[in-house]
Amino acid sequence: MALLERAARAAGDIALGFFDTDVKRWTKGDESPVTEADLAVDGYLREHLSRERPGYGWLSEETADTSDRRERRTVFVVDPIDGTRAFIRGADEWTISLAIVTDGRPTASCVFCPRHDEMFVAGKGQGAFVNDRRMRAGRQAVLSGARLAGPRKVMGHEAAKAAGVDVVPFVPSLAYRLALVADGRLDGAASTRGPCDWDLAGADLLVHEAGGRLSQLSGEPLLYNRERPVHPPIAASGEPLHEALLALLAATLADRPRTQA
Repeated sequence: MALLERAARAAGDIALGFFDTDVKRWTKGDESPVTEADLAVDGYLREHLSRERPGYGWLSEETADTSDRRERRTVFVVDPIDGTRAFIRGADEWTISLAIVTDGRPTASCVFCPRHDEMFVAGKGQGAFVNDRRMRAGRQAVLSGARLAGPRKVMGHEAAKAAGVDVVPFVPSLAYRLALVADGRLDGAASTRGPCDWDLAGADLLVHEAGGRLSQLSGEPLLYNRERPVHPPIAASGEPLHEALLALLAATLADRPRTQA
């Protein structure tokens, strides 16, 4: 946890050096943006963390994937800047997301929001904290009045309206969205469009160590460092709300074209 926190703070300083500037940017093959800030942060994190733990594998959104990581029991899973579009437009809700994954599950994690100076950390069996304050996921048990964040096509669906959910403004960084669930500031959150290991691993442990749940529609937890690091739709919430949130997510996906799920 301490290693990840130190690395995230240093990476945050690097990212802030590019923030609100005419940062160079490109479009990747999947039409998502990447900037020179993403690449600078990624380069720093890979050099620093790999030097500190040379036996760990490496999986990052901005590093070409290799089969080597699959041969390692433990890997770093990194998103140098989660919420790059928010970063580009000068918004504050972008994060640096780091996790250590062992045997498919995160054992230590860190999500850092530099613009809010919020450091979320968790260790397996050690709890989850934000700026040294222990976090607890919410105890909301029904959808009516629940504060939820997610894709507009889910939160604006008739099923969500009928359930009486309280939809909050969209949070562009998925890792930050999930960290807010861990802290009880959101009752639940969802993602539909193929989130990847680097989007989820850091926040996954935060949610579980705060007493919440993050799962796919089946209710099963996620496994990381698989050959293809892409996941189906997921939802996260406090334990009492989780089954109802999964049912809502399933209902909103049922009448959507397969290509959009």
